[in-house]
Formats: sequence, structure tokens, C-alpha cells
Amino acid sequence: MRILVVEDEQKVAKALKEGLEAEHYDVTVARTGEEGFFLVSAQSFDLVVLDLMLPGRDGIEVLTTLRKRGLTTPVLILTAKDAVEDRVLGLDSGADDYLVKPFAFEELLARVRSLVRRRYQDKDAAIQIGDLRIDTSAQRVWRGREEIGLTPREFALLEYLARRAGQVVSRSDVWEHVYDFHSEASSNVVDVYVSYLRRKLRDEQRPGLIQTVRGRGYCLVKPD
Repeated sequence: MRILVVEDEQKVAKALKEGLEAEHYDVTVARTGEEGFFLVSAQSFDLVVLDLMLPGRDGIEVLTTLRKRGLTTPVLILTAKDAVEDRVLGLDSGADDYLVKPFAFEELLARVRSLVRRRYQDKDAAIQIGDLRIDTSAQRVWRGREEIGLTPREFALLEYLARRAGQVVSRSDVWEHVYDFHSEASSNVVDVYVSYLRRKLRDEQRPGLIQTVRGRGYCLVKPD
């Protein structure tokens, strides 16, 4: 899971990064509102931890602009501003949660887990693309009437591609969202798993679903 921490206090940012990485999250730190806005606009994150009092563009401005642009990534505000009106403003501006400094790191972790879990549990359990049917709750897959056995990693890859059907996803996006970033970071691991998955989903009677887009990544194609 990728987390963006937007925090200008160096000690706080360092502590958050080290603590979250110890829990196996992939953490990127931005020190200004402008940098945070650029990163979350250009890259894909599973959660944003956002300070309010930032140099330049403040947290509320960053948050409201991102929500107006349609960003649905969960945002946890982490700030020293503890007045009721500050909390109301933050939540009304589009934040999913609000935590006041100083805080217990265990509480922060619990809120992070809750927001990430809520984001992915809200998605439909069943995915249907042509004759491909995916039951994400039971982690079972069919093409037509035939059930296809997948390993947990193959299933995670297929679900990630299926939820973005018709979109090109890069190898780095797959790596960061499907596989543990602390595990074997070989450059061809994603290619190998795509090859395994493609082989299982294709036969002579059924066309392949996963296309390689040269220089960009992979796409699970939607049937015409």
C-alpha cells in the first residue's frame, strides 16, 4: 500500500515515514502543499496523510482542489489545529478522518488500517468483463463455465487489472499496489506473473484478455 505523507516538520515527517515503513507501507514524503498536490495528482496512492499548516498552499486548499478534480483517495488530516471549527472545516472539505497532534502512533496506525480497509471493502465483490467473472470475496475466477485456479498473487494481479479494465497500468503501478514492496524487487517479476496469468486465461477458443502496451505497461481489454 502506498501512502503519501504531506508534512513540513522534518522530525514528524521522518518519524511517520519510519514508523509506517516498519509496518510495510510504501511511504513518500512531501514537505510543502504544492509538492503534495503535484505528487497526488501525478501518482497513485492508497492514502494521503495531510498536515493543514503547510508553507505555500495549505492543507485545506490542497484537499478542496483535489476533491473538486474528482480524487477519491482517502485523506487523513494530521494537525495541531484542534478547535471544533477546524475539525468541521477539514471534514467538510473532504477529509475522511481527522487526528490531532500530539497523537499515539498506535492510534494513527489503526486509523490508517481502517481507511484503507474501508476503501477496498466498498468496492463490488463481483466483477464481470465479457465471459470473465471474478468473485473477489471468495477469490474465485471463471471464464464462461470453466473455473480457473489462480495463486494468491495471480489473483491479486488479475483483480488489480480488472478494476482498471480498459486502462493501461505501468509495471511500477502493479508492483507498488499488488506486491509487497519489501519483497524481491526484480525488474521482471511483474512480467513473469503477467505471463503466468495470461497463459491461464487464454486458450484456442478464447482470445487473450491481457495486452502488453509497448513502453507503457499492461491493459486488460474490455470486449467490444
